[in-house]
Amino acid sequence: MALRTAGVLAGWCAVLLACGVGAQSTGGSQARIEAGVEQLASELAAICPLANPGDQAAFDDCRRALFHDSLLRRRLSTILLWGRPNPKPGEPLKDTTLTQLAPEVWTGLYAPLFMFDGTWTVEYHEGERLYRTRLGAGFRNALAPGQYPYPFWHSARKWDDYQNADTLVFWINPGSGSIVVGQFTNEGRENARINLPVTRPPFDGRWMWTDPDGTMQPQPALFQGLFAADNPYLAQLEPCYRDLANAMRKGHCNDCHVPDNPKRMNRLVLLQTPANAASEIKRLMNAVRKNDMPVDETLLPLEIDAETKAALLQYGAVFEAVVDAAREWERTRSGPR
Repeated sequence: MALRTAGVLAGWCAVLLACGVGAQSTGGSQARIEAGVEQLASELAAICPLANPGDQAAFDDCRRALFHDSLLRRRLSTILLWGRPNPKPGEPLKDTTLTQLAPEVWTGLYAPLFMFDGTWTVEYHEGERLYRTRLGAGFRNALAPGQYPYPFWHSARKWDDYQNADTLVFWINPGSGSIVVGQFTNEGRENARINLPVTRPPFDGRWMWTDPDGTMQPQPALFQGLFAADNPYLAQLEPCYRDLANAMRKGHCNDCHVPDNPKRMNRLVLLQTPANAASEIKRLMNAVRKNDMPVDETLLPLEIDAETKAALLQYGAVFEAVVDAAREWERTRSGPR
């Protein structure tokens, strides 16, 4: 079940940015971009410094700092495309498989997994018409499995790419100064902090699971990093999501919108966790209302039975309303989070 119109069009808007459509001349912007990157690298090294990759307290401190009004959060575009570089060197961003994430999801679930050493470089990429900045980084590969947004080890290659990463690459739009694409890679940096490899348990096909203590995992997917711990709507969000998730399973959403990307979408939209669904709920509801999802193998609209569609609309609307209320509470609250 693919977000054919809402999600894909939103993704292509980000792709247009990534291809430099409408980008302004770089004249006069190099110094501004460099100053911004230097400030960003300095902040990240201060709030998410290099530490033991299994240090839970350091991870929590980093996530809390990014949850506040961090410079990184403010610099992200309205949609961030995230992933690894194209396996074929020199291929453009438009031909690179990337995951479309809301900025709050990436800041809350992905960014804290990295530690920063304060080093940075900036260059203008003529082909993309974007600035490319590289930040020296290390990956927290020794956290408990439930601290990752989903089991990165569903693919051995993906897990190795994450735990060997020593660089975060941000692609910045010259006109807006916003980060439109983020990637992680290993560039063999001399000052890289190389982690000892960690072997994760075999992937059993479940993107979410219950641990021996009866706690749903992974924890970050349950809105950690997205909403404050004392948000009064948290207790409603999880059961509302479960109702929606049951409807999405019947509607075959998991045939497409899961991390292993079975349909090999160039711009993947994730819906398999509460946090991902919360960030995409408006696009999801719009696509269902317009009959733009699900789609068949040729990406043409595929009809679903009336009962399933009614359930998606009913439970989706309830979940959307609670998400909106939770966000409004976050927006209007005062004092430290």
